[in-house]
Amino acid sequence: MNYTEQEVIQFTEEEDVKFIRLAFCDVFGKLKNISIMESELKRAFEMGIAIDASAIVGFGDEAHSDLFLHPDPSTLAVLPWRPEHGRVVRMYCNISYPDGSPFFADTRRILAEADKEAKKQGYTFRFGTEIEFYLFKMDELGNKTAVPYDNAGYMDMSPDDKGENIRREICLTLEQMGIYPESSHHEEGPGQNEIDFRYSSPLEAADNAQTFRSVVGATAMRNGVAVDFSPKPLEGQSGNGVHINFSVESASGKDVMGYAIAGILKHISAMTAFLNPTEASYKRLGEKKAPAYVSWAEGNRSQLVRVPAAQGEYRRAELRSPDANSNPYIAFTLLIYAALDGIKNKVRLPKQAAVNFFDAPESVLKQYKRLPTSLSEANAAAKESKLIKKALPSSIVKTYINR
Repeated sequence: MNYTEQEVIQFTEEEDVKFIRLAFCDVFGKLKNISIMESELKRAFEMGIAIDASAIVGFGDEAHSDLFLHPDPSTLAVLPWRPEHGRVVRMYCNISYPDGSPFFADTRRILAEADKEAKKQGYTFRFGTEIEFYLFKMDELGNKTAVPYDNAGYMDMSPDDKGENIRREICLTLEQMGIYPESSHHEEGPGQNEIDFRYSSPLEAADNAQTFRSVVGATAMRNGVAVDFSPKPLEGQSGNGVHINFSVESASGKDVMGYAIAGILKHISAMTAFLNPTEASYKRLGEKKAPAYVSWAEGNRSQLVRVPAAQGEYRRAELRSPDANSNPYIAFTLLIYAALDGIKNKVRLPKQAAVNFFDAPESVLKQYKRLPTSLSEANAAAKESKLIKKALPSSIVKTYINR
């Protein structure tokens, strides 16, 4: 529900809300928040709440440390796992300098501007994510072990699948927060799970992805298990990916998906530093259904971009390379600009790759361009990209490639 500021104030007064969490993320997508009392809510809407930016990666230094959080009332959600009396709600925030001007490294704002630019050009983007994660047992001190929560396989059922009730609790919690998962199941790895989301607008989809991570973490903790979103939690087992489903509609009614996919393929090497931002990311790519080559095809899960068998409103393309270490606001921003470039310049979509990349001979593989095989290679591609320079502030790019 899209609340207004006054409706949020009324809700907190009528529903026994005592704490308001103002949420945002750093440039790498790590969620942060500050909690204020209900009595401070009007001030938050009118003036913003000050934070120390120097303590947040990519936000600034001690000489430029004051920033203000401005809650977005449309993102109000009750945290169902908190007490019923003295309830806790959360809102995502926009970030500004003390003079009220937008903060350059607010990646949520950057995505909103990309979406606005797309609509200005006559295109509407929608995104949906499929997010994978592992569950591990905890030791007597509450620390994560290397022992998976179960040894089930792809789409197995209980009693082999011990994560069934945890996934159910996650999905029900998300529904209580106004987020509606499409499906959930056990993935290929031991203790690995996946939950898929419905399509939504770019900003809502990114907010939902961030909310999902916090809900999974809170639910896992309540059940005495640990969650791991990292790209390669277990050597020799499937990595955790974030498959990003996307569609583009033209105001003219023309089918532009081919151009959009072509634009993404054109720029994917430069975007990889942001879609796969850690050294561990490159242990996942090329293994266990994670792509390694720049290609596309219908249905084929060995491809970088897969076009699923779907019709009408469910027609989409699926990018399979990103992992959960990526910042969804940045990921969606880059996909929008890459797709727009493909549409504007009518970039030619290459032929489908009618090949299974996981068992193809070297003579076939060498015909295709590889994704970057290391973080340093990905950073070098990003550094030279005109698209990256257009889409992201130089300070964010430097923060990524100079760490």
